[in-house]
Amino acid sequence: MSTQPSPQLSPEDYLKWEAQSGVKHEYINGQVSAMAAASDAHVTLALNLATLLRPTVRQRGCRLYMSDMKVRLEQRNCFYYPDLLVTCDPRDQQTPLYKSFPCLVIEVLSASTEVFDRGDKFIDYQSLESLEEYVLVSTRGQRLESFRRSASGLWVWQAYSPPEDWVEFKSIGWQGHISDIYGDVSLEL
Repeated sequence: MSTQPSPQLSPEDYLKWEAQSGVKHEYINGQVSAMAAASDAHVTLALNLATLLRPTVRQRGCRLYMSDMKVRLEQRNCFYYPDLLVTCDPRDQQTPLYKSFPCLVIEVLSASTEVFDRGDKFIDYQSLESLEEYVLVSTRGQRLESFRRSASGLWVWQAYSPPEDWVEFKSIGWQGHISDIYGDVSLEL
């Protein structure tokens, strides 16, 4: 993600401007940053996850969105484009340009965004009371990391990698195989 100089934008002005932009931009406290292009591994992982999760999400009466849907973090004055998000909250049906109440957010890591996704972005996402689980997916090895909010509000980390071949997203009651998530993925170096 590269930061471009811009005047301070209100959230409303950002939404209007972004709707007409040919490039996606994330919004952080009045500033916009252009999104970097995604790699083959990144796009394939996101598609595999969406394909695997959709039946469970639909069965629960929830909605699954891919990389073109923004999440609004009102307390942090941010809009992010996660790779995948799941919302089960009916209030999100009222906002067609963004969602504010996801229970699951998944970010596929890239070299240019990994530090931000693990650090400041995760801290920002924690401001969402609806968020139960934040998942990071590696493009350099078969590894997923899940951060789950416990009943006491603490975030509990769990990693998934071979030789074990199962993954669980407790926020939506889904279990699957790492080998399916990484099917047809050429890992990055």
